[in-house]
Amino acid sequence: MTSKALLFALAFAFPAAAQHQAPPGADPSQFKPLVERKDVLSWKLLAQVELVKLKDRYVPKFSQDIASLDQKVVKLQGFMMPLEVGDKQTHFVLSAMPVTCSFCLPGGPEALVEVKTKQPVKYSFDAITISGKLSVLKEDPTGVFYRITDAVQAN
Repeated sequence: MTSKALLFALAFAFPAAAQHQAPPGADPSQFKPLVERKDVLSWKLLAQVELVKLKDRYVPKFSQDIASLDQKVVKLQGFMMPLEVGDKQTHFVLSAMPVTCSFCLPGGPEALVEVKTKQPVKYSFDAITISGKLSVLKEDPTGVFYRITDAVQAN
């Protein structure tokens, strides 16, 4: 049910997501997955989560490595999925994979991180790197597994 809530929330972001289409004339295949960097949190690590049934619903069960990152300052690289219309964003989703279709999510909740920044970040088709406090969400009603707050753009 929580996955449906996230999809529902992202559906309302359609006007903002529509601006995230590949530029006219661009080949969508040119948008490639990120190369792993040692100085940023790995998307492979964030993928170490499974859904387990708890009574009448499913909840994420995180690996110990992920659980230990809760409330820690991390650095993460990814592709911005804007949630609002505009050149600068303070609330967006960071994705492990580039988005080439405004109607498609590039992955499951383990490949998406909700981000809330201190200062607006300029929207870009290129990967960006942010730094902020990671929350590992065990029972978020929107279906989000990860949220980074107080984020700032980093190198």
